[in-house]
Amino acid sequence: MNSVLAAGWYQGFVDSLPDGRLFSVRAVFDAIPTILEQLPVTLGLTLGGSLFGLLLALLFAIVKLNRVRIIYPIQAVVVSFLRGTPVLVQLMLSYYGIPLLLKALNQSYGLNWQINQIPAVVFAITAFAFNEAAYTSETIRAAILAVNSGEIEAAKSLGMTSSQIYRRVIIPNAAVIATPTLINTLIGLTKGTSLAFNAGIVEMFAQAQILGGRDYRYFERFISVALIYWAVSIVIEFFGRFIERKMAIPSSEELQVGGQHD
Repeated sequence: MNSVLAAGWYQGFVDSLPDGRLFSVRAVFDAIPTILEQLPVTLGLTLGGSLFGLLLALLFAIVKLNRVRIIYPIQAVVVSFLRGTPVLVQLMLSYYGIPLLLKALNQSYGLNWQINQIPAVVFAITAFAFNEAAYTSETIRAAILAVNSGEIEAAKSLGMTSSQIYRRVIIPNAAVIATPTLINTLIGLTKGTSLAFNAGIVEMFAQAQILGGRDYRYFERFISVALIYWAVSIVIEFFGRFIERKMAIPSSEELQVGGQHD
C-alpha cells in the first residue's frame, strides 16, 4: 500500500490540497505514506500481544474454573493487579523490570544472557499480552460456561479425558461464542499499541510525533495517524465478521432447509 501511495498520482493529489498557515490539509495526507512505513511494527505488536494474550487468557480461565489449588490464588492476584493498573504502567514495569530480573538470574546462577540485545518489542508484547489476558480471560470463562452441558456429558459418556473434552468440545464451542468480543478486544489492542513509543519503539504514533516535531504540524500529523488507525480498525472489524460467519453453527431450521435442497 505504501508503494501505491508513493506513486505519482498520490503526490499530485497531495500537491493539489490547500496548505494553510494555521491548518494544512496537505500536511495531513502528506504524512500518511511515511507513517504507514511503521504499520508492520504496529501490526506485529498487535498480533504478538493478542496471540500470547489469548493463550494466557485460556490458561487463566481454566485455572479459575477449576479452582486449581495454589495456582488459583496467584492467578487471582495477578489478574486483579493487571486490571487495577494502567497499561502504560505495566509497559514500564515490563520494560524496566524484566531486564532487572534477568540480571538477577545472571548473577545468581552464573548465566550469560545478553540482556542488552533483547529488543524492546519483546517487553512491549509481554506487557500487552498480560494486559489482554486479564480482561479476555473473563470473556473466555463466560464462553466456556455457556457451552451446552449436554455435549460435555455426551463426551464424558464416550470415555473422553478432560483434556480431550476441552480440545474437542469445550474450546471449539466457546470460540464461537467468544469471537465477537475477542474481535473488539483486538481492535482495542491495536489502538493501545500507540503506547509502545514510551518504550522507545517507533510505531505509527511515534512516527507521527517525529514528523510533527520537524515542522510543528502536530495536529495534522495526529489526524493522519488517526485516519490510519480508523482504517485498520475497519479492516479488522470486517475480517471479524467474516470469521463469525464461517464459525457460525447453523440452526436446526437451516439444516432442515439444506437437507431438503439436497
